Amino acid sequence: MPAQWVDTVQRVAQLDSPPHYGAQLLWQRGIRHENPLKGFLKPNEYQPTSPFAFGEEMAWAMTRLVQAREQGEKVAIWGDFDADGITSTSVLWDGLGQFFTPQQQLTYFIPNRLKASHGLSISGLDQLAQQGVTLIVTCDTGSTNLKEIVYANEHGIDVIVTDHHTLPAERPPVVSIINPRALASDHPLAHLSGVAVAFKLVEALYATQPEIPSRPLESLLDLVAIGLIADLVQLTGDCRYLAQCGIQQLQQQRQTRSRPGIARLLELCRRTGNRPTDISFGRIHGNASFCVELLTSQDAERCEQLAQETEAANARRKGLQNDVLNQVKQRLEASDLSTTGVIVLADPQWPTGVLGIVAGQIAQDYGKPTILFTLDETAGMARGSARSVNRIDLYELVDSQASLLEGFGGHPFAAGMSLKSENLPLFKDAINRELRQTQAGQAQGRVIATDLTVTVSDLGAHLFKQLSLLEPCGMGNAAPKLLIKDCWFTNTWHQKIKDPKTNQKIQYIKASFMLHDESTSAGFPGTWWGHYKDDLPEGRCDVIAELDFNSFSTRKDPKGRYEIRLVDLRAAATDTGISPQTVPIIDQRQIAVAERSDDDLTVTDCPSAWRTLRSQYTQALAVKQPLILAYGLPESAALAEQWKTLIGLAKYLSRTGKIVSKEQLLLRLAIGPATLDVGLKSLQVLGFKIHQTAEGQLQIRQGDTAASTPTAKAEAARQFWLAQQEEQFKHQYFYSVPVDTAQAVISTD
Repeated sequence: MPAQWVDTVQRVAQLDSPPHYGAQLLWQRGIRHENPLKGFLKPNEYQPTSPFAFGEEMAWAMTRLVQAREQGEKVAIWGDFDADGITSTSVLWDGLGQFFTPQQQLTYFIPNRLKASHGLSISGLDQLAQQGVTLIVTCDTGSTNLKEIVYANEHGIDVIVTDHHTLPAERPPVVSIINPRALASDHPLAHLSGVAVAFKLVEALYATQPEIPSRPLESLLDLVAIGLIADLVQLTGDCRYLAQCGIQQLQQQRQTRSRPGIARLLELCRRTGNRPTDISFGRIHGNASFCVELLTSQDAERCEQLAQETEAANARRKGLQNDVLNQVKQRLEASDLSTTGVIVLADPQWPTGVLGIVAGQIAQDYGKPTILFTLDETAGMARGSARSVNRIDLYELVDSQASLLEGFGGHPFAAGMSLKSENLPLFKDAINRELRQTQAGQAQGRVIATDLTVTVSDLGAHLFKQLSLLEPCGMGNAAPKLLIKDCWFTNTWHQKIKDPKTNQKIQYIKASFMLHDESTSAGFPGTWWGHYKDDLPEGRCDVIAELDFNSFSTRKDPKGRYEIRLVDLRAAATDTGISPQTVPIIDQRQIAVAERSDDDLTVTDCPSAWRTLRSQYTQALAVKQPLILAYGLPESAALAEQWKTLIGLAKYLSRTGKIVSKEQLLLRLAIGPATLDVGLKSLQVLGFKIHQTAEGQLQIRQGDTAASTPTAKAEAARQFWLAQQEEQFKHQYFYSVPVDTAQAVISTD
């Protein structure tokens, strides 16, 4: 890092003293020039993207919404019951409420978490049809509900979809589908969450009919910020800009109280809304309508009641979470984990709302990907949440078992899924076998990449201010992890948290302590959530922590205090798992080809799996040289044309009797091995006979094509199409994945 970079950061950030640590972090995360720095630090220096970048889909949505308003039609918002869905519904309720009279012309519908699944449903559509609704606007859902959309159309209901989940193979019969998955991976709107897409729809309507709204568009941004951070989206580009603007509003809530529900929640949490942790209120319990009312109501007395109930529910959730955690640990203590790569457990009594949190704790504590299921014995279904440890791609791992799943979605570090209960044993065996095959020869265990090595004397307001330059943190911009070596604990204590409604202690604990090292005679306060004081060692150790500000007022600290949140610890002389051996990853993906490096440690072909990058990273690690990412985004061939090409090749090989290698087919079709395997299976559905010789060559013969029905043929083509689409999606992901994410995933001990 050049010395003048510290001066540049100090000037742009308008700091009183040189931000050596802050400048180092920004440099490590690829922000190395003044203009990108300005856009990163100051939202007023960033140029947001127009909502009409979604093209004709957004234009069609505007035409239909204007028509609905002019003709006095009834419009319904169809939301979802997770955090992104609730905030998305709230944004549309407030935003569209400027154009349609709430309750009279505008309503919202959110499925009941306990009775229905995500997405549109026939029963819900029937309810809205009976109410006279003629237009539905979805948020955070709807892209793949083809059957339900057709049903809605048959009952005189048009549908506008706003979503960010997987796109279907064919465009559904909707008025418009606004989904960032349809954009290029490097598009500034490509990573929008559901709430951000909903905001873009409202933004476009404000631009289309600017004379109508009485409230400024910016008044929605606090809701957008809450949803963005709760959904763990990549906080870069427009997502970061929207979160920054929203956080600025949240910082002012205790004074302006423009949203009394949010303001009261912040007070109950003793938080100010200046950090993402301050506005992620936890999983709000109760029904989803309850949550939307809390976020949008202007009735201060009603919001007080709702906020108190929410705070109590969150406290009880923590107790429930700890109960499930203890049950999981008891079962693991009675198990032999020596041959287990992926922890898979299920129980009919485990509530879905805490599975993801508990799975994350187990994954970190045991150093293994963890999938926890709740069993719906009536429906014969298992629904689960999964969390991974840093270097195992959970999305790729679970996706390898797609044939066993009824539903699946996620990213490399977290996923949700459902499958038939009877398939659980098969799923458990298969996913462990897949991990053994893909991770063969690599050590497993917990690996945490650290950002800075500091001492206890460094901790406090000055360092906190420098670390805050990175806020808001999230995926693609993780909260800085601090390594503090050769330190020890004093004043250790633990306490159980109280339910604010009953004032009764619940089964959720945190340890508190003072941290010391040789750099100063004073200790520094900290907490370790979910742990007892006995979990803290008596001797010296190395710790990983995050620096935080706790605004809770006490007699000793009436204005709050700075403290660390302990993430992990090891014996002082042990580096394993805390400071893993690494080499830098240099990003040259956006650099012109002529200017790129060219040596044996340069990755020039865009990967579609982590195992490819991990193998090349291991080579770089062996010679202690940086790994250079210098690949472009492969051109996406027309999917229908590739299917025709595959069939043409099969017919040619059958007619001529020639044999071919898989490598030749991969090169000719420009697809990956997984997609080719699906293509070969699809050919067999069409009646082709495929035989593999002892040398690994393929012989293809055309059999009885009449034996396959038109429906089966269409499904075979669709499966190949979906495999190609998935491969292109993975190429797009690896083309844009942040370097710090890649470093975390592929680093090895």
